[in-house]
Amino acid sequence: LINSMSAGSSCCPTAFMRTKIRPSNVKVLQLVAEDRDIQPLQQISYRITSDNPEGYFAINSTSARKLDRENQTEHILEVNSPDLKSIDSAPKVYNYQHKPLYASPQNWDQMKRTLKIKQVTTIIEMLHPIYKFRYTIPFKRMVTTWSPLTTAFNSRPERRINFTKTEVGLFGIPELTSPEGFYVLKEKAIFKTDDLIDEATSPNRTRKMVMIFDELSDTLCKVADLSEFIRLAHPAANYCSAAEDACITISGVVEKLNTHKKLFNSLKTVVDIGDKFEITDVDKHVARLFLFDFEQSGIHLDEEERQRVVYLNDCILQLGQRFMAGAVNPRRISRHILPPAILPFFPSDGENILVSGLYADSANSMARESAYRLFLYPDSAQERLLSEMLKCRHELARVCGFPTYAHRALKASTVETPEMVDLFLNALNIQLRPRAAKDFSIMQKMKSSECGRDVPLASWDTPYYTSCLKRKYLQASATEFSPYFSIGACMEGLNLLMNRLFGINLKNIEMEPGESWCHDIYKLAVVHETEGLLGYIYCDFFERQGKPNQDCHFTIQGGKVLADGRFQNPIVVVMLNLTQPRWSGPTLLTPSMVDNLFHEMGHAMHSMLARTEYQHVTGTRCSTDFAEVPSVLMEYFANDPRVIRSFAKHFQTQEPMPEGMLERLCTSKQLFVSSETQLQVFYSALDQVYHGDHKMHGENTTDTLRSVQEKYYGLSYVENTAWQLRFSHLVGYGAKYYSYLISRAIASWIWQTYFEQDPFSRTQGEKYRRGCLAYGGGIPSRLLVSNFLGREINPTNLTSSLINEIDSCTERLEHMDSRFR
Repeated sequence: LINSMSAGSSCCPTAFMRTKIRPSNVKVLQLVAEDRDIQPLQQISYRITSDNPEGYFAINSTSARKLDRENQTEHILEVNSPDLKSIDSAPKVYNYQHKPLYASPQNWDQMKRTLKIKQVTTIIEMLHPIYKFRYTIPFKRMVTTWSPLTTAFNSRPERRINFTKTEVGLFGIPELTSPEGFYVLKEKAIFKTDDLIDEATSPNRTRKMVMIFDELSDTLCKVADLSEFIRLAHPAANYCSAAEDACITISGVVEKLNTHKKLFNSLKTVVDIGDKFEITDVDKHVARLFLFDFEQSGIHLDEEERQRVVYLNDCILQLGQRFMAGAVNPRRISRHILPPAILPFFPSDGENILVSGLYADSANSMARESAYRLFLYPDSAQERLLSEMLKCRHELARVCGFPTYAHRALKASTVETPEMVDLFLNALNIQLRPRAAKDFSIMQKMKSSECGRDVPLASWDTPYYTSCLKRKYLQASATEFSPYFSIGACMEGLNLLMNRLFGINLKNIEMEPGESWCHDIYKLAVVHETEGLLGYIYCDFFERQGKPNQDCHFTIQGGKVLADGRFQNPIVVVMLNLTQPRWSGPTLLTPSMVDNLFHEMGHAMHSMLARTEYQHVTGTRCSTDFAEVPSVLMEYFANDPRVIRSFAKHFQTQEPMPEGMLERLCTSKQLFVSSETQLQVFYSALDQVYHGDHKMHGENTTDTLRSVQEKYYGLSYVENTAWQLRFSHLVGYGAKYYSYLISRAIASWIWQTYFEQDPFSRTQGEKYRRGCLAYGGGIPSRLLVSNFLGREINPTNLTSSLINEIDSCTERLEHMDSRFR
């Protein structure tokens, strides 16, 4: 191959006849055909010969095969000798994805006529006594004005071979060069925990109690959080197993601490009468949070009640796990009891058909209705699990001194009490009902027009007609926007936004050997223009076998002030499940994927910018109904045309997204927001009723569902269905599902107050950073938000925030409709 090619230079096939091999500059041939119907090609064989005095790399052709463009993937060349000039052998050639590698026919002139050669770059990897040559990614040569960050993310990270350096261990932790290191970490944590317990319970302690407790929390979290992530994300079973064992061990330590009466009494004394050292309001707040964690386990109760708390917690855990497993199980039904007309809609396993979802996007109304009724048909086993879990939660709350489980769950939250949640949901419901009715009226007209007659709109119709109208506004499928949203362009968009708002740069840096759990991970250093390094974000963006299919944010190390005054910088992981980049170009995102990326990076930046004294309240370690505010706010930036315009460029030409496409995209995201918000109100209200005073509105949870739906949703309950038995969020977000609406209301309020006029304002960005993000959970979230927004957090103001946003969306839609009439 040619050792160097300038942008735009032609790739003459005859130039590939011989390539000089130098350990410092070796390239491997990859040919890509433009035409699928070219003549059969021939497979490459490689030969290093001693008759090449200058060490040329000769290419010969043998065994004709048909070329398939899909097979143009990674490959490695191994040469089994360090002496390339003297060896006379035919080295083994194999494909990294076990697909054959093809080249052109023997006649290179014929190759020139039949193929258009696309530029491919490669790198050198040397491992004595074997030379390994590997290419990075066979993209068409791109214009060189892409930023370094865009270029890095638009190129797949390479599987690097370590020649000389010692491995540093996962996340740079020396013990984690092997799975056995988890044993060392957990043992160190246990020893340090014992020392800190002794210090906290000693009458001669020399520092504030809250500092000791936070160091205790930090010691355990560093092992527990790291182990939990590796357990879920590492592709190697031995690492997963070792990490899981560490998780179990640390969980056991935490359980013992939660029942350590002497430790509890030492903390309670400080909370009740004060510390012997001077303490701040933040110290008092964090100490109360630690005390509440103790009380959640019933440590303040007598022995019989405490044992009951342990038993109930175990029951809730097991019931929840079984309920979640059942919530996703497909429904298996005998084909003989179903109408023949619906059988073709579903797969079968012999005598039974399988219904594994709602078919919400199906254009066939009968398929949607059939799937809805069958998949959501009441299940007695699920009903028992849900009822028992709710009863156990209610009893747990009563034993711990709370009137309901919702009161227990909402303590220290932004809204503080279930009564405020009820007031908020009811106020919002009143405002939404006429607005949502307009949405349903539009969908009803669409359905009647499609069916040719008046047919009532039902719950199984709303996702389908929402999707139909979005496609109409987009005038294209969502994937047609994807070329403007390469992962590299989106990351550069985030970088530009962070720089404009906060003076921060996201810098892609090379990892040390052994630092990463998989080869396709990126590492970002978050660097402030004057403050320097703020922390690290590891980007685990691409799907792989065994990886959890969810987009999420993991804290590996929380930020805090250390004993010597230095700041322990945060380390987080952002996990997505994007498709791997192909030979023809980088990973491209749909608009919804862009929203998810911005959302998760909102969590990451919250972790980076919270400069708290204590790790127990760093970043996202705050109340659930506030933790989502920074991430939801980032979605407002992702949906703003001024922000999108700054980075949405075609991955091949760098042309910006046409203004018409951009306008249609932003408008489509504002469709049916009233009915969608009303649905979230219904879900939240149902969750609150289930976890309230536990007086069911009937004999079972379905009777409760029916009565709540009649009050809070614009479409009627469908008889003989039990939607709640598929609602797995009742396990993880028990009594807290309302948090999405509260977070959205606060985020919308912040957007309208600070960023709607100028999403790039550095002045407003600094206010947001210093007045909101910097505190993490170090200030009660209700007080924090009230101070930042200058108004009381109450149901009226929260409702107004959402209704103002919804009305603005409606106005923009009407304006666009009037332009196109």
